[in-house]
Amino acid sequence: MKYVIGVDIGTSATKSVLFDETGKVISSSSQEYPLYQEKNGYAEQDPRDWYNASVTTIKQVIEQSGVSNKDIAGIGLSGQMHGLVMLDENNEVIRKSIIWCDQRTGKECEEITQRVGAQRLIEITANPALTGFTASKILWVRNNEPENYKKCRHILLPKDYVRFMLTGEYATEVSDASGMQLLDVPGRCWSDEVLEKLDIDRDLLPQVYESCEVTGAVTAGAAALTGLMEGTLVVGGAGDNAAAAVGTGIVEDKKAFTTIGTSGVVFAHTSDIVIDPKGRVHTFCCAVPGCWHIMGVTQGAGLSLKWFRDNFCSDEKNTAELMGVSEYYLMDKEAATVPVGSDRLLYLPYLMGERTPHLDPDARGVFFGLSAMHTKKHMLRAVMEGVAFSLRDCKEICSEMGIDISDMMACGGGGTSPLWRQMLADLYKCPVKTVACNEGPALGVAILAMVGAGIYSTVQEACSKLIATDKTQLPSDDEAYEYDKYYTLYRKLYPALKDSYRELAKL
Repeated sequence: MKYVIGVDIGTSATKSVLFDETGKVISSSSQEYPLYQEKNGYAEQDPRDWYNASVTTIKQVIEQSGVSNKDIAGIGLSGQMHGLVMLDENNEVIRKSIIWCDQRTGKECEEITQRVGAQRLIEITANPALTGFTASKILWVRNNEPENYKKCRHILLPKDYVRFMLTGEYATEVSDASGMQLLDVPGRCWSDEVLEKLDIDRDLLPQVYESCEVTGAVTAGAAALTGLMEGTLVVGGAGDNAAAAVGTGIVEDKKAFTTIGTSGVVFAHTSDIVIDPKGRVHTFCCAVPGCWHIMGVTQGAGLSLKWFRDNFCSDEKNTAELMGVSEYYLMDKEAATVPVGSDRLLYLPYLMGERTPHLDPDARGVFFGLSAMHTKKHMLRAVMEGVAFSLRDCKEICSEMGIDISDMMACGGGGTSPLWRQMLADLYKCPVKTVACNEGPALGVAILAMVGAGIYSTVQEACSKLIATDKTQLPSDDEAYEYDKYYTLYRKLYPALKDSYRELAKL
């Protein structure tokens, strides 16, 4: 029996999972680390924390399992995207990594758009200039910390720093590199045009691989720390959402997944490059060689429900603790007692601005239609429905771009809610399923490692054998009809409030 390890370098923690070649979880371990926010809008982490957590958790899963390191065929790496890691000539970290949720780079986004051109930028990188992406972070360091930029010899993404520490190789892969805003996304290689216009030296960037290609092997030093065998293969891996797609079997056309985590994502696989000229959704290279994915993002998905729980559901928290269940389980039961449409109450989930489809940082949350007859239960269901409406916005743009979706998986914390999955099935008008193994990104990159190690010949073959469906929510024609009426009204609310949002931001 052969084994592989998937390492998921997240924002709050790194999780390593040891799988056998049938996809069965043998052991897992996670370790948290801090987030540094020195100013409002800043978000940084220490790359050495990621590596230390990776070393610790890899060692633990090997020790817990009793598996011989000789039988571990490969390692796959998943990670938070967009973070900027800068190394000096001695490969030492120059400064903390500016990570994906940092918002300091507004001026740099304007600079990128001016230098490259708005339309040309979307044609090459498939996305408008965004504060979350890596290119604007590079320019921010150059503009504000020239002494650090002058010392920089290598630029890596979070998971690729861990790769370097494990293998000594400067490497990345197409899915994560797509989020740097420096990649020619249709061509799956660095864009000389963008690099030249932004005056960024190509030699600073790592080599780009496909996600299941072998990028290096574990060094003797890393082997001594982790318990891995020297020479263990390390494949390209993938950015977190691309990894989750593989881990849920979204590796063929007409397949998609919806994640309801802090933010919400609709991720659709496509064999053909399709770019939204308005930049409302992201187009990235996916982890399947020669394919891409479309990704819409709603900022305040699970965040909206968490906000409601933290501020209005103390009774549910107390009762849940006495019953030994999650407060979200009780909240689900309460929301299920309210009819579709929450008795004419709508919620706009824009607590943190919005990306898809509005690209508006000034947008804010709204309860619309609130009356004296509404109760906490109505507001709770309205929050869940509002998030589902926002996710349908994402799916509608995919449809507009010619991406036909007939098979939808649900994952993330919100995906465990039968009620939320039913809302999505009714709004999407297609079955919404869950997978039997919920390891998501870790399983996804483990599958990529299996392909790189030759256990399976293709990503599609591996997924067909390893990914199993667990639960299925079928759409209800009656409820879908009712939701369509509310969704039509929902779509009118943002345009009506757009100018007011801008005025509010200036107060």
